[in-house]
Amino acid sequence: MGTSGVYFSFDSGTTWTQPTYTGLSARGCLGVVGNTDPPCTPTVGPIGTVPNYFENGLVSDGDPAVAFGPTPGANGSFSWDNGDRLYYANLTANTSGGGVESFRGFEGIGVSSTDDLAAAASGDNSAWTNPKIISRQSSTTFSDKEQIWADNASSSPFFGTVYVCWAAFQGQEKSPNAAPAGLQVAVSRDGGATWHQHAVWGAANNGQRNPLDGCTVRTDSNGGAYVFGIGTVSQAGHQAFELMSRSTNGGGSWRKPVPVAGPVTQPGVFDPAQGRPTIDSVAGARSDLAPAPSVDIANGAPTGNDATDRIVMSFVSGTLAQPHVFFTESTDHGATWASPRAIETAGDRGFYTAPAISPNGTDVYVVYNAFTSPYHADTSSPNTLVGVVKHADAGGSGTGAFSELHRGASGDAQGAARTRCRPSSWAIRVRGRFPDVRGSGVERREERRRLLGDRRLAGVAYHGRHRRASGAAAGLRAVGNSNIYGGTYADPTP
Repeated sequence: MGTSGVYFSFDSGTTWTQPTYTGLSARGCLGVVGNTDPPCTPTVGPIGTVPNYFENGLVSDGDPAVAFGPTPGANGSFSWDNGDRLYYANLTANTSGGGVESFRGFEGIGVSSTDDLAAAASGDNSAWTNPKIISRQSSTTFSDKEQIWADNASSSPFFGTVYVCWAAFQGQEKSPNAAPAGLQVAVSRDGGATWHQHAVWGAANNGQRNPLDGCTVRTDSNGGAYVFGIGTVSQAGHQAFELMSRSTNGGGSWRKPVPVAGPVTQPGVFDPAQGRPTIDSVAGARSDLAPAPSVDIANGAPTGNDATDRIVMSFVSGTLAQPHVFFTESTDHGATWASPRAIETAGDRGFYTAPAISPNGTDVYVVYNAFTSPYHADTSSPNTLVGVVKHADAGGSGTGAFSELHRGASGDAQGAARTRCRPSSWAIRVRGRFPDVRGSGVERREERRRLLGDRRLAGVAYHGRHRRASGAAAGLRAVGNSNIYGGTYADPTP
């Protein structure tokens, strides 16, 4: 049981495999449409989700995020020579039933890791550590929307440090008195064995001010750590802005968040079916976090030697009729930012987006989803959704114009279950540390890095939908499937 899946690739994203682990499984509980299925009790069996949760009284509960970092050695120091460690973070709940709570509250943040990717990809539960609840929990805490990052440039004095950011809602999220405790960041300096939690912004009542939410965390070549999110600013009439907080001491303390772009507007219309804004149709795709920022930094990983530390950001803002995909950047560690510019292809209604910049700062890629059909207040018309990949060259004068590298096949989002795909959970990597870690030793890694650099490839994954079937006679659309698409693209201007 659980909802946090995991796939592996050992050829730079060309092919992917989903391992089968053992855990509490409901695969034998599949039935038919209707209410005539007999009761079914999950049993220990095959699972396709991240392992070792049921055994620890937990359930993997979605919003997954992954990050690669160096493995610590016997003396605790980090080096790529020790190998790669894969960290997996996600929302985590207590296993229902039994009356035993592994942690307090509604949702916590669980993190596990593996140093043996081959064994993990083959379905070996023991290749993974047991999940650790890293969020401080109370009986009313709902931790949500986490992201994870490992400082992956060996030039950094905090090389190997792992950061996880999330929003901690104190009280049930829908309560009128809910008071999010600002943005939280947990830091581990020992490969995930221990964690220290810090509040980036203080608590506030939802009706007065919205603290940071929808976070992204990244590091530069000098060890600077940056957390970004969206929140309202009292001095600006409680309008929403993209906000940034920075740490220069390895996450020990964080500066007060400052606005870097905005104001931004949440595209969408209130949906009575789910009580949240939607962008495509009734009971459609949630758009409440569409403006949340996604960020990447040219930190020169894995060595940091050729870093420019250019920071690139993309986000969605606009109206229901025309939400835009915006791009902005900073070349001075976030002190100043370029004016945001819309970069979507004409006719696209931007939905979610994420950028990536090559470690040496020469190439920028942006991926986004877009609805190409207008909003409609029914569930019978198609909600056409498409994934787009764009590229631009970056240099001293800034990032140039974006051109379209790839445009996926259109799918019908109405044919799949409603989803809220976090912007930062999209995977996009450029000339960096791809999941192919079969080589050992720094020479092998440097060779792989040079090859990727010469080819200037971008490995991209984006969320897409395809309709399986149509219930035209009944005026309904059959439940379909959600797909994750991947691609590798050569630099069009090498």
